[in-house]
Amino acid sequence: MKKFIVLIIFIGLFIGSYIYQNEIYKFYKESFTKEEVALTESNDYTRDYSFSYVSLTNNFSPETEEEVRNLYYTVLNSGVESFTFYCKKDTSCLDNVKALADDQKTLSTINNFVHPFNSFKRITTNYDEAKKLLLEDYMYYACMLVKTNRADGVVSGACHSTANTLRPALQIIKTKPGTMLVSAFFLMVVPNCNYGEQGTFIFADSGLEQNPNPERLAAIAESSAESFQLLVQKEPIVAMLSHSTMGSASHPDVDKVVEAVKIAKEKYPEYKIDGELQLDAAIVPEVAASKAPHSPVAGRANVLVFPDLDAGNIGYKLVQRLAKAEAYGPVTQGIASPVNDLSRGCSADDIVGVVAITAVQAQNK
Repeated sequence: MKKFIVLIIFIGLFIGSYIYQNEIYKFYKESFTKEEVALTESNDYTRDYSFSYVSLTNNFSPETEEEVRNLYYTVLNSGVESFTFYCKKDTSCLDNVKALADDQKTLSTINNFVHPFNSFKRITTNYDEAKKLLLEDYMYYACMLVKTNRADGVVSGACHSTANTLRPALQIIKTKPGTMLVSAFFLMVVPNCNYGEQGTFIFADSGLEQNPNPERLAAIAESSAESFQLLVQKEPIVAMLSHSTMGSASHPDVDKVVEAVKIAKEKYPEYKIDGELQLDAAIVPEVAASKAPHSPVAGRANVLVFPDLDAGNIGYKLVQRLAKAEAYGPVTQGIASPVNDLSRGCSADDIVGVVAITAVQAQNK
């Protein structure tokens, strides 16, 4: 009987210890360790709340107050300096975000638990500024529609500069996973032309990347080949352009293209890429036979990668104006969802063409 009573007492003590573990812990801390109250409060906080968002996500759509706290904790712990909540309509989400943003005591408590190298002196939420941007800047509003899956793509640029078109896209939609850079191309359709794919070409980069180094130039070649395959449904044949053909000239600018060709062939063997090639050697079979007889690309190229933005931009405008070509773009590549930038000198037909390209891109993202 005594053993049974002892067993009952032991079980009772065990259960009591489990139920009142927080109070016991506090008593121990206050009586023996002499630690600061702030640390005790922080320890209480982390025990009282279960942080379920243990892996970083881009889907910041909390529905409860606790989820807002959980997201703050997880994102801060990951070391990200800024992030965005996407609040659904007809929920208390925005009120919860505002309340927590104004509650520096709770935010400081959360901050005590992030990794010390990722800790922040002060945490702020600029919801008023964000609201102003959404109401006053159509591009921010459009990118939010895409980010929240209410739209599939954006066409802008008729009234916005390239910088004001791409800045919201890169801040909100961000780059495609695995993409080294965002670049831009023009889809050129030249009438009565037998070169390229019956007069159809991609010119890149003709709108964004100012002076790419060899690695970035190779990445532009790969992205442009992928875009040609998607939009034209034909095999891309990529020429890396220069003022030199296969070593006919010596200059650092030529060396850059030669190195880019080497990188592209190694990293993207699934595409036909060659250079350095002058323009006539790239697209005219008779010239190619003389200047680059062993090239699988010379005389057949339909994707033209220019060495820098000056050459690409001048090149597309020359063909557009002198050859009466249709020039659709600049079309961006490398963003997670299609965002395309019109020239501010665009026509109604240009807008229709880029909208059609954007729709095709959206179906294949």
